[in-house]
Amino acid sequence: MKMTGERRLNAPQAEVWQKLNDVEVLKRCIPGCQSLEQTSENQLKAVVALKIGPISARFTGDVTLSDLDPPNGYRISGSGKGGPAGAASGGANVRLEPDGPGTRLSYDVDARVTGKIAQLGARLIDATAANLAEKFFEKFTAEVETTTQPETTPPATSHSATTIAGLKPWQIAAGIAVLAILAYLTVGT
Repeated sequence: MKMTGERRLNAPQAEVWQKLNDVEVLKRCIPGCQSLEQTSENQLKAVVALKIGPISARFTGDVTLSDLDPPNGYRISGSGKGGPAGAASGGANVRLEPDGPGTRLSYDVDARVTGKIAQLGARLIDATAANLAEKFFEKFTAEVETTTQPETTPPATSHSATTIAGLKPWQIAAGIAVLAILAYLTVGT
């Protein structure tokens, strides 16, 4: 499976880079993320619970960051196992570029799935991956743009604050696109 995407974020590139490298932020943003911990400078371990079509599984995975080019981007790669449901592996190239006062984040994901998940068919897997990536980016955008709002902006409603606090992000907007997509497909990412 291959997936590409791009997002414009209303925050400076340095701030977006910082959030992409914040384990707590990523944990909040990755759909179904139950745990995310940094095991070394460029490696993470994650547990993600997902439902893909009729299959629900709890995936455990390892994620590695490479080709680091702060604050312009990196490659995130990983693999995850979901027991009898199957396994996923793949990676994503994530790039950040200044875009006026904001930042353009783009990603290219490649992933492979095996087991029962692979039997669901490419259309269902692709749709699920796209849905998970969309959920990740909605939460990530809220995380990034919340910290850059002027102080005169009214506080978020308790509903949106609860939604954001329920999940977290890490090294990539494709971290979900790789972790989550790795589980249902990336990315985590």
